[in-house]
Amino acid sequence: MITLDEHIDNFGKLSDFLSAFILGKTNPEYHVPKCLAEAVDNSMIHNGYFTKQNIFLALNSIAIMLEKDKIKKWIHHYEPLFKTTSNPCKVGVVLAGNIPIVGFHDFLCVLVSGNIFMGKLSQNDRYLLPAIAEVLSAIDNRYKDLIYFTENKLEGFDAVIATGSNNTSRYFEYYFGKYPHIIRKNRNSIAVLAGNETDDQLTLLAADIFSYFGLGCRNVSKIYIPESFDLQRFIDAMKPFSFILDHHKYKNNYDYYKTIFIMDKRIIIDGGFFLLVEDPSMYSPVSVINFERYSDINSVQTFLQEHSDSIQCIVGSSSIDTAAVPFGKAQHPELWNYADNSDTMNFLLTL
Repeated sequence: MITLDEHIDNFGKLSDFLSAFILGKTNPEYHVPKCLAEAVDNSMIHNGYFTKQNIFLALNSIAIMLEKDKIKKWIHHYEPLFKTTSNPCKVGVVLAGNIPIVGFHDFLCVLVSGNIFMGKLSQNDRYLLPAIAEVLSAIDNRYKDLIYFTENKLEGFDAVIATGSNNTSRYFEYYFGKYPHIIRKNRNSIAVLAGNETDDQLTLLAADIFSYFGLGCRNVSKIYIPESFDLQRFIDAMKPFSFILDHHKYKNNYDYYKTIFIMDKRIIIDGGFFLLVEDPSMYSPVSVINFERYSDINSVQTFLQEHSDSIQCIVGSSSIDTAAVPFGKAQHPELWNYADNSDTMNFLLTL
């Protein structure tokens, strides 16, 4: 059995490995085949939205997340719950595929909690997590008996973590409802501007919006702005990400929605590579950012509280929301920032 201290040490080594890999370095200590490099190449071929830049962004986020001091801080909160057992649970994890390696945190939680990981891979992201699992098994070969992947139906599990859309969640509830489970649905992230943000802060917000082409649940899809806010400042601050228009799938979305909005005679503000639409919805499609003006910040805060079940994270200053994620940090969650605010580790440790 792998002890908690050994898990911390092993995942710390994985952090070092990923950091070196991103820099193009290799670590002969682990004798790892070129599995991760091959997984990157295969992912880029298989999924047009998985560019090398986005895959490396995800790998870097994981490497930062797994720094030893952060793991220790995270684990310390749960120490009373950890128990030694010779009968770990088999946890089936239905993995999403909207952005690269989006299921890594569940993978980490299942293993560190002392359970067995049974991952059902998304067709959109079949290569990366298995490659990371191979690296981890090279660091400590005992993980080979704790990690399984399938692209078919999950079977033989004791508990389930499933991530999908609002539609698939109904299927998950029907199929997995009799087992201990966490089932996640659609969520969106929003940003609230106070109006006094610097140009640098707005540019950091661009990363929260456009990283991964806006496909992640932590990507900002809607912004709230004061009535007097000059939207041209926002448009100018987004320009460092104008290169994404060179990506054909993104550009197809941009052209499509621009045409649809024009045909529907909707008022749009064209940012050159994205569209701003005044719309109360928190959801917006790829290349579109919804915005809403406010005169009273209290009304915005009330709305956000009432719709917290639909919000993944709020980006802004702490003066707007004490739990707000700082500008530029939406795509770099900490270990204790759980998806849907559902404490995965507590769930796994109390099975």
